Amino acid sequence: MARLYVLLFLVQIVLAVSALISCLSAEEDRIRALPRIVWVLVILLFPLLGSIAWFLAGREPDPARARPARPADGAPPGRDRRRPVAPDDDPEFLESLAERSRQQDQELFRRWEEDLRRREDDLRRREGDPPREEDRPEV
Repeated sequence: MARLYVLLFLVQIVLAVSALISCLSAEEDRIRALPRIVWVLVILLFPLLGSIAWFLAGREPDPARARPARPADGAPPGRDRRRPVAPDDDPEFLESLAERSRQQDQELFRRWEEDLRRREDDLRRREGDPPREEDRPEV
């Protein structure tokens, strides 16, 4: 029986310490009903009841931690099935990247071909060779 009392006492101490930490670290706009100093005194003077009161009535729930109910379709809350979470999951974004890459490749190949033709023509002029048939103007 003495072990049970020791265990309950330890639970009460842990609950009071966690309530104090929560109270002291809570932002001012998240504290309800009483000022912070009053909550600290209530938790210290009545550890069990004060701690329970703090967790139930003294603080506003964190909206980031609050979980909304699951929609009927079973999707995780806060997620829109039509919109991907990250850009690399978005098919439209990935397609735009692929299209941009194709355009850049085509432009690069076009510049390389122009440069190659220009270099070939320069070499032919230096050697005195006539220009290629496809480079001759049509008459």
